[in-house]
Amino acid sequence: MTMPTRTLGQGLEVSAIGLGCMGMTSPTGPSADRGAMIRLIREAVDRGVTLFDTAEIYGPYVNEELVGEALEPVRDRVVIATKFGFAMNPASTEPFGGLDSRPEHIREVVEASLRRLRTDHIDLLYQHRVDPDVPIEDVAGAVCDLISAGMVGHFGLSEAAPATVRRAHAVQPVTAVESEYSLWWRRPEEELIPMLDELRIGLVPYSPLGKGFLTGAIDAATTFAAGDLRASIPRFAPGAREANLALVGLLRTIGGRLEATPGQVALAWLLAQRPWIVPIPGTRHRERLAENLGAADLRLADDNLAEIEAAASRIKIQGARYPDQLEHLTYR
Repeated sequence: MTMPTRTLGQGLEVSAIGLGCMGMTSPTGPSADRGAMIRLIREAVDRGVTLFDTAEIYGPYVNEELVGEALEPVRDRVVIATKFGFAMNPASTEPFGGLDSRPEHIREVVEASLRRLRTDHIDLLYQHRVDPDVPIEDVAGAVCDLISAGMVGHFGLSEAAPATVRRAHAVQPVTAVESEYSLWWRRPEEELIPMLDELRIGLVPYSPLGKGFLTGAIDAATTFAAGDLRASIPRFAPGAREANLALVGLLRTIGGRLEATPGQVALAWLLAQRPWIVPIPGTRHRERLAENLGAADLRLADDNLAEIEAAASRIKIQGARYPDQLEHLTYR
């Protein structure tokens, strides 16, 4: 099956919609059946997906192992993105054991990721979160060395502020910035997207469906399983969730006229913002995979986009997108 492609920075061509693999092992409750997830990843390849997103922290480690096993038979047909940047020190009280982007640590992480991913190169390597204790120029230089060694293809940053991206890009050209972006989190529009436009860097939105909220599958009565990260996120608190359903109602109204689901409208809206935006919705379910990928064929007319913009501007999203202990790691 074919899917439209898009080009991120530095000429990296990928499917218009990728697959975020984090939720297959964390953090939405217990891990899914491994065999089923391998089959799902391979079905995504058959449906034309070429960009697969993972990280050492997901699991930790087991997500990369899952992705590596699933994609090993089709390695030459796909782009694998993974990430470094956390210390994962069990003695630390910081989220995920604190940050560590020292150049020597980056190389250690990449060598371990290559083994788990069953490959000799990582197509797109992101710094997962900016480490304030390591100059971004040193980080970019370390990745540049890995690119020269053939271990890495492209350099990316995740949840980095525009000024940080500029500094990194001056040392090693950045291919993509991964950042949360959707109709219910639009901060990237303020400074990040204009800067990416200028520097010709791609944007890879994670949580493009608001961690499932924009699909319409979550309502005020929904309860989350033990261990589900969403139970600790302020905008999923019952009162905030009820208020935020107005945005889902808007998507459902537009979708009803276009014979599309709310989630498909949300993804199509993202695709319409720039030709170098490639969202990576995650799922554990075949039917949801098919639904998400169907958004690549949904074209929102100018009047649809204007209607969404006008209505969304009147909806004030309630609640923070992360708990404080995680939000402070972003956009710096």
